[in-house]
This record gives sequence, structure tokens and C-alpha cells, in this order.
Amino acid sequence: MVKIAVLGYGTVGSGVVQVIDDNYNEVATSAGEEIEVKYILDLRDFPGDKHEAQVVHDINIILEDPEVKVICETMGGIEPAFTFEKKALENGKSVCTSNKELVAAHGPELVELAKKNNVTYLFEASVGGGIPVLRTLNTSLKHEKIDAITGILNGTTNYILTKMNKDGADFDTVLKEAQNKGYAERNPEADIEGHDACRKIAILSSLMSGEYVDSNKVYTEGITKISTEDFAYAKALGCSIKLLGRAEKKNGKFFSMVAPFMIPNDNPLASVNDVFNAINVHGNMLGDVMFYGQGAGKEATASAVVGDVIDIVKHDGHISVNMTDKPATLSDCGEYVRRFMVRVALSDKKAAMDVFGSNVDVLSTNEVNDEYAFVTSKMPEKEFAAKTESLGVVKNYIRMYM
Repeated sequence: MVKIAVLGYGTVGSGVVQVIDDNYNEVATSAGEEIEVKYILDLRDFPGDKHEAQVVHDINIILEDPEVKVICETMGGIEPAFTFEKKALENGKSVCTSNKELVAAHGPELVELAKKNNVTYLFEASVGGGIPVLRTLNTSLKHEKIDAITGILNGTTNYILTKMNKDGADFDTVLKEAQNKGYAERNPEADIEGHDACRKIAILSSLMSGEYVDSNKVYTEGITKISTEDFAYAKALGCSIKLLGRAEKKNGKFFSMVAPFMIPNDNPLASVNDVFNAINVHGNMLGDVMFYGQGAGKEATASAVVGDVIDIVKHDGHISVNMTDKPATLSDCGEYVRRFMVRVALSDKKAAMDVFGSNVDVLSTNEVNDEYAFVTSKMPEKEFAAKTESLGVVKNYIRMYM
């Protein structure tokens, strides 16, 4: 029997314990051994809970117990989670976590520390909740030359954009509804400004490259500027608007970014709605494969954590992870060539034509008045930025995913 500890008895931590309780036989069969939760670390007591006797308040009780082989960190945040994880690995205990903020900031360092101590550091639940994309990249697709990963990585923003598209409601109205339903935090900045998706694409980019992609260096835009008018033009183009995390190797350069894109409706990512996530991976031999499912939630995320525990037990404590602490070299996104949908006031049409020329695809919709909208020809992002700055009157623009 393998003894484990769970750090944090909140939503995900209690979910991990529930998965092991409810699927005890299935977990044991899959792991090849029975798995038992010996300790639960939390600041609180849980009188009446079936696991109240396992709750402890001192991390050293767990770290100093030789019976504990695997620690599941589900606390969230950087500290004290980072210190606890480091000490666990240094004490010869494998660690798995759902903590995307910590993995994005310190994942490569912790992977190296695990390797040094002949244990394992896994973090499947940090990206895509219960979607098994990291494990697949690290095992089944390890032989592939992965040249692109594109994902809808944040359920909150996807819910907001889906409702704006279907109901024609404005951003503020849908955000308030998402908060009332518990899909968005009281302070939604990490979601709506793209920071959450940025951390996840940084993790995916690191696994894709085998090097450390610093999330602070990933170009990031959120969805706060998206309006009902943008959706009207998207419909005219046969597109949906999605917040995408994108990593791509192209012409010897490595790009990573997060931004809203207009996606043609015949692209599978365009049909991913509400709080669901989807991640498309492109390999040089495989072509495209898409992973779809619950990107968050207690049971789905906890299932991914337990999946990591099972992997660690099956492999007797050490699994190689395709991530190092060598910094990756990201190319300037300004060099990336694409088309853009641009909106200006009708009174600024001539100025826009002077800057962008007449060789554009003009857009028209009965739902928007007194505007001139168009799709540019292909150009580097830095050229587009220079043109919009010189024009100075752009209401909004959105990148085209085509």
C-alpha cells in the first residue's frame, strides 16, 4: 500500500480525497497497489468529516514520515506551496500539483530538483483541468516534432465570449452573470486580462520546447475590449471570437502569445463553448489532434491529480518530464505575419484607407452603423502596430486565425 498526503483541503484537495474514496478499487487496479491518504494538511479543522483524524497543521509531520511517498499540493498560490514542494522533493517524496501559478513560475526548477533526488514532479491538472494533454505530450507524443499548440485555456473567458455571441449581451453584463454563477471570481483580472491562459500556454510551451518559457515574456491580451459590434462583424465573416493561447515554431523561430482571435466556424476550436477548454496539438507526422473537456471544476481537476499519483506509483517514483531550467528563446511576436479585422468610425474611413490602402476586405453588417470595418492584407504584427499608432483612431482590432 502506498501512503500519500494532500496539502490543502479546499475544492481540489477534497476532490482528490473523494476520487480515492469513491474509485478506490479502480485507482488500486490502475496503480497496481492500493493508495491511502495518510495526511491532509490544512490550517482548519474539519469536525464531523470522515477524514478529520487525518488532518494535520504542521508540514513537518508529513515531510518526516518515511511512509509518505507522494504529496499532492492543491493549495494554490506561490507561497507557502513552493517551499513545501521543494522540501518534499528534497526529502525524497514525489510531488504532483494542480497549481498552475507555481508551475508557470518554478516548474523547471522543481522538475530539476525532482530529477536530482530521483523522484517525480508532475502537474497534469495545472493545464486544462481533467484534460490529459500534458501526460500525452510527455509520453505518447514524445517522438513527434510538435510545431504548434493552440488552446482555449480559460473557461471563464470562454463562457463570457460564448454568452456575448449567443445572447448579444455586452461584456460587463455577461461578466456579472458569470460571477453570480461562480464561473468568475469577484476579482476576475487573472481570467479576463489573459494572465491565467498565459500561465497555461507558458507551461505547454515549456513542454513543447523542452526549455523554460517564462510566462512574463509571453505577449498577452485579454478580452475586456471585445464588444457586441465585434461579434456582429465576426458573424459577417463566418467566424467566432475566442481567447487563444498559441505556441508555434515557424521558420526557425519560436512564438508564444495569448490574445483574442476570430476563428472560422469550420475550425473545431470555434465550436468549443461555455466553460469548456480545448487544446489543439500539431505534430510533423501526426498532423492535428484536439483534446477537449472540462477545463476546471472539483472532480475533473482532482481526477487529473490522482492520475499523476497513479503514474508515479506505477513507475516506482521517477518519471522523466520534457522540461528543463534552460531559458527558451522566444521570438518577437512583432515578426509574426497575419491579417487583422479593424474598426474605425465612418468619418475616419479616408484616414484608414490612406494608412492601410484600398486593398482590404471591407466588412458590412446591418447591426452596426456609422463604422468602417475591414480585414487587412497579411503583414507583420509590428507593421500593423505602427500603422494603427499612426492612424490613432482605431476603435478595436482582432487578429484573424486563418
